[in-house]
Amino acid sequence: MSAAASASPTPTSQNPPDLPHETPGTSGRKKASGTKGTPGGKGRKPADRRSLRERLRQDRTLLLLCVPGILYFAVFFYLPLAGNSIAFQDYQPYLGFKGSPLVGWDNFKALLEQPEFWTAVWNTLKISAVQLILYFPAPIALALFLNSLISNKTRRLMQTVVYLPHFLSWVVVVGMFQQVFGGAGTITSYLNDHGVHVGNIMNNPDTFIYLITSQSVWKDAGWGAIIFLAAMASIDTSLYESAAMDGAGWLRRMWHITLPGIRPVMIMLLILRLGDILSVGFEQILLQRDNVGRDASEVLDTYVYFHGVVDGDWGMSTAAGLMKGVIGFVMIVLANKFAHRLGEQGVYQ
Repeated sequence: MSAAASASPTPTSQNPPDLPHETPGTSGRKKASGTKGTPGGKGRKPADRRSLRERLRQDRTLLLLCVPGILYFAVFFYLPLAGNSIAFQDYQPYLGFKGSPLVGWDNFKALLEQPEFWTAVWNTLKISAVQLILYFPAPIALALFLNSLISNKTRRLMQTVVYLPHFLSWVVVVGMFQQVFGGAGTITSYLNDHGVHVGNIMNNPDTFIYLITSQSVWKDAGWGAIIFLAAMASIDTSLYESAAMDGAGWLRRMWHITLPGIRPVMIMLLILRLGDILSVGFEQILLQRDNVGRDASEVLDTYVYFHGVVDGDWGMSTAAGLMKGVIGFVMIVLANKFAHRLGEQGVYQ
């Protein structure tokens, strides 16, 4: 068989019979053109030659499916950005955008001179810092706990229980906390009966930050754990099996496999949270603002609402909202660059 194979000519041992004769000076160019003429290149050429009309006709179903999403973002997110021009006007609703006089940076100067604005900024930063420390790790810890459950039935039951508070409105959540931690609440009455007098926690300005943080954790930690559970599901299970065979316990598997596996997701969500650092909730704080007073609960969102909608100072309130958006954008850019320096992908390249 080997003799027959050596006797028969192989396709690579002879030149193709229809190979054109090449001059020495043009061989390089023809090789280059021959590369484009590979089966892959021939497959791309007809697609590139299609007209825009043909491509739109071919993808019309996908394009039609994108239309509702594009209209949603255009109408509710990008079109309202034109309203930021009010920050540079002495805006009067009955005069409109065109009739209201331009005042340049006067609204920003007046805003920076108001002590109430700096009180709102300080309260916002304090609440954001506490929520970043106490709230951000909560969904990660909850996802690690749910992921460690062996029984699928128990895991599904726990997931359902922790997801439910997300669908409650802030009115219901604040009312439930009032029934538990209010002056006549269950926990407060129990502590008073046992000689521990904590007073009305719902009306205490000193514990207001921790109160609203605990409300956010109870309401949204389960919902936030969904993303981390999805990230954990993408980790190769053979890594856990190999680690278990090597004698690694659950703590070592979590530290060396699970946490590195979800680290890109953690970095991405942390960057997005830093970009939203000046948004600490509007409804939640508005509902409890009168209980603890404005000095402890006034944040940028409530400041914009009361000075713009209630008092009618549209220009200054819009200036405050515009500054908040600019600071959030700068925070995202800085955090993304910091993530790149740590070797992470970040939100964008």
